[in-house]
Amino acid sequence: MDGDVVEYRIDRGSGVPAYVQIIEQTERALRMGLLQVGDKLPTAREVVAATAINPNTVLRAYRDMEHAGLVELRRGMGTFVTRSLARPGAEDDSPLRREMNDWTARARAAGLERADILALVVAALETQERQQEIQPRAAGKETRRTHDGP
Repeated sequence: MDGDVVEYRIDRGSGVPAYVQIIEQTERALRMGLLQVGDKLPTAREVVAATAINPNTVLRAYRDMEHAGLVELRRGMGTFVTRSLARPGAEDDSPLRREMNDWTARARAAGLERADILALVVAALETQERQQEIQPRAAGKETRRTHDGP
């Protein structure tokens, strides 16, 4: 592929280092199936031209992703995806994705901004994670009670 699959956007006001933003955006594209094994990432020069960040920042992100086993740097050829992070349900045409798109459209129509929507999603995930932690403990207590009989 030609490297136009992912276009990096750097938010200088986020407090997140630019190289971390590149890694996160690449991982998101891998999870969504936008990037697949064999796809070529934009060259460091292309990322620098699009984002006005230091070339070493791009190279650091690419090296970190190589160490994580996500990409492979091939001298003179570019940087290529070597591993997918995609899960069923995250694809562009999946029912879950359509439901999420519909929900975010309703949230926007209700006047919520990006940060509000992200906060809602994070809160929902944290609630689910707490419930999952509590359920096994509750099941474990019930199991102990049945074994603590007379």
